[in-house]
Amino acid sequence: MKVYNCDDILRLLPHRAPFLWVDRIEIIKSGEEGIGYKNITKDMDFFRGHFPNNPIMPGVLQIEAMAQTAGCVVNESLQDSPDRPTQVFFMSIDKVKFRQMVVPDCQLKMHAKKIKSHGKVYVFEAKAFVDDKLVSEAIFSALVS
Repeated sequence: MKVYNCDDILRLLPHRAPFLWVDRIEIIKSGEEGIGYKNITKDMDFFRGHFPNNPIMPGVLQIEAMAQTAGCVVNESLQDSPDRPTQVFFMSIDKVKFRQMVVPDCQLKMHAKKIKSHGKVYVFEAKAFVDDKLVSEAIFSALVS
């Protein structure tokens, strides 16, 4: 299993703060499956405005964290390719469900698994957990270019 830290992830994704939503990636199977981790801390900027008296991580950021995990899984597998992709673009998001609230001082664990691919289009199933409890899930497709 390969493990990528934040510096490694910065080489895989064209995202930077405040849009990088993955701290660490464990590649289970190159190009197929991986687990991403994001530490959610109370000093994150969005908590000041998103239910400030009851801070909750926005669902759209949970989806983005899962998508970035999948993007790292895809890009990691293509590192040695001469036409290595530089960006992964959302095409669709389906079957999104938010099961539990994500609050400060927890770790979001995202599991992304490729369902299928055709050419440069990849479809992933992703689930996010806090303390082994499912908090959100989605199926999404992306174009790698």
